[in-house]
Amino acid sequence: MKLSEFDFELPEELIAKHPMENRDESRLMVVNRETGEIKHEQFKDIINYFDEGDVMVRNNTKVFPARLYGNKEKTGAKIEVFLLRELNRESLLWDVLVDPARKIRIGNKLYFGEDESLVAEVIDNTTSRGRTLRFLFEGSYDEFKDKIEELGETPLPKYIDREVEPDDAERYQTIFAKEEGAVAAPTAGMHFSKQLLKRLELKGIDFAEITLHVGLGTFREVEVEDLTKHKMDSEQAFITAKAADKVNKAKRNKKRVCAVGTTSMRTIETSVSTDGMLKPYEGWTNKFIFPPYDFSIADSMITNFHTPSSTLLMMVSAFLGHELMLKAYKEAIKEKYRFFSYGDAMLII
Repeated sequence: MKLSEFDFELPEELIAKHPMENRDESRLMVVNRETGEIKHEQFKDIINYFDEGDVMVRNNTKVFPARLYGNKEKTGAKIEVFLLRELNRESLLWDVLVDPARKIRIGNKLYFGEDESLVAEVIDNTTSRGRTLRFLFEGSYDEFKDKIEELGETPLPKYIDREVEPDDAERYQTIFAKEEGAVAAPTAGMHFSKQLLKRLELKGIDFAEITLHVGLGTFREVEVEDLTKHKMDSEQAFITAKAADKVNKAKRNKKRVCAVGTTSMRTIETSVSTDGMLKPYEGWTNKFIFPPYDFSIADSMITNFHTPSSTLLMMVSAFLGHELMLKAYKEAIKEKYRFFSYGDAMLII
C-alpha cells in the first residue's frame, strides 16, 4: 500500500488537549472485523467484551520527564533538550534532541535549573538535531535521576499545543506504569482506572505485562510513498517468560488475546515462534506493521484514534482491514470522537 492511502482530513477541534476527568469514561468505539458492525460505548463497558480466561497484553513502560530547558554557556541562550535514551549509566551519556540545534556545537556546555545545579557537555553530533550529551554530576546515579525528575517536564506531544500542567505528570501515564524508559506514553492503556482493573480481575480476565520503551519515533512522519522503504526507529522491548506463558495458555484454550495498544502489538509480533506462539524476548525492535500483514498472537486490540499517515494508523489498518478502518474513522469524525494521546479509544474484535 501507499502512503497517500492513509491520509484524511481531521478537524483541528477533535484533537484532545486534556484527558477526561475519569480515565474509564472516555468514549469507546467497538468495531467487529467480521461483521463490520460499529458500536458506541464508554470505555468502562469494555468488560462486556471479555470473559474469564481472556488475556490482555499491556505495556508497563513508564514515561519520564524527558524535556529539559537550559541555557547555553556564555550567551545564556535558552535551549530545549529532549532526552531520548541513556547510552551509558556510569558516564551519564545520553542521546538527545536539541532546539534550536544550529546554536549547539560540540564542546558547548549547557546549564539546567535556576541554580545551574545540573551541567551537560555536548560531545558529539548524531543527526541534524541530535546530540550526545555527557552530564557532569557529582552525586550518585539515584541523585542524578532525582535531579532529572525535579528539572524535567512531562514530554507531552507537540500537537497538544499548550503549557504542561501539574496533572499531566500523572495523566500522561498508565496507572500500571513501572518500568521507566519511555518518552511517549502507550496511550491505549491510559483509559484503565483502578476500579475497571479490579472489575476485570474479578471477572477472571488476566493481564500479561510486557515492556516497550516508546521513543519519539512513534511520532516520526513517514516520508516515502512506498511503505516498504520506511525504516522505524529501534525501541527497547522485553517479554518475560511469565507473560509469554499467560498469552500462550490463553491461545491454547481458544481464549481471547487482546493487545492493549500498538506498542503491545508491535512487541508481541516481534517475538513469534514457528508454531505461532509468543516467545520471551529481550532486545530491540524496529518492527513496522502495515497492510497486508498476518498477525500471529492477538485476536483483538485496543487503540486510540491516530494521526493521518502515521505508522500507528497503518497498523490499525493492517489489523482491521483498510476499508473498515476508513469507515470507522469517518464515523469517528462524524460522531466527534476525541483524537490522539488524550483522546478516545477503539476496541477491535
